[in-house]
Amino acid sequence: VQTAATSRSFASQNGEAPDVNRDFVGVGAGSIVAALFGAFAVNASPPRTAIVAQTGGRSQLSGLIAAAIVLALSIFGGTLLANVPQAALAGVLMFVAQHILRWRIAVNVYHQAPGEFALILITMIAIVVLPIETGVAIGIGLSLLHGIWGSTRTEPIELAQVPGTSVWWPPSSASTDEQQPGVLVAAFQAPLSFVNADRFKRGLIDLIDARSEDVKLVVLEASNIVEIDYTAAQALIDTIRHCRDKGAVFAIARMESLRAQAALTRFGIVDIVGAERIFHSVDAAIKSLGPGKPQLKEQDSMP
Repeated sequence: VQTAATSRSFASQNGEAPDVNRDFVGVGAGSIVAALFGAFAVNASPPRTAIVAQTGGRSQLSGLIAAAIVLALSIFGGTLLANVPQAALAGVLMFVAQHILRWRIAVNVYHQAPGEFALILITMIAIVVLPIETGVAIGIGLSLLHGIWGSTRTEPIELAQVPGTSVWWPPSSASTDEQQPGVLVAAFQAPLSFVNADRFKRGLIDLIDARSEDVKLVVLEASNIVEIDYTAAQALIDTIRHCRDKGAVFAIARMESLRAQAALTRFGIVDIVGAERIFHSVDAAIKSLGPGKPQLKEQDSMP
């Protein structure tokens, strides 16, 4: 975490984006070499990085010079370092904190995403009050939970066709989007997993049952479904069964994720839906299977 934070806080002066993965490789290689000599594990140092950046260091030569100075001080300057007051060391750390902390970004997060700002605040307090590794672990854990919470709150939404186009889009109160009789186009804007599988199934079934006319075709617009796990696959199969019970054809459109496509095959969903009912676009699915079109024969039973 410290290496990533240091890399992002002290970006290259020529505008290049920080390559954190490259830094991790360097830190890992350094730690392997350090282990051979019984030295400490290698890590990026915010204080040293801040001093090098402030004094104009631009290449790895500055790191080598800094290492030579530290080595010389450790051998010959022990008595000098013993007299450095803790207040001076605290001043160095405060100087570094001014370069690492992005107060303007924190203010923007507070105004635009209060929930994420609360995570920042809790993490800061935990790092101060608790051991630093515990505080960092709490921050990482809360961030992961926040992401999972967002996935669990995702609901299937019904799409409408933008007039004069083949584009299907979430409708708004001020839009003039159109619905096609007998056709339900629904989207789910998150990976399908055990955390939201039941919400997906219940939400899509409710959309089907809420239509006043008989739905003859249900198209799942799956461009945002990048992953499907076992529990979610069973929920999708249950939804397909519900469509069959209602006398509707179920089709899938725009499933662009290779992982999700592999999951459809692995869990047998391709066999249930039929490869001929998986399309590159919603428009192609409606033109092929919409009301009034010759329907492909449904399978007599489902696994």
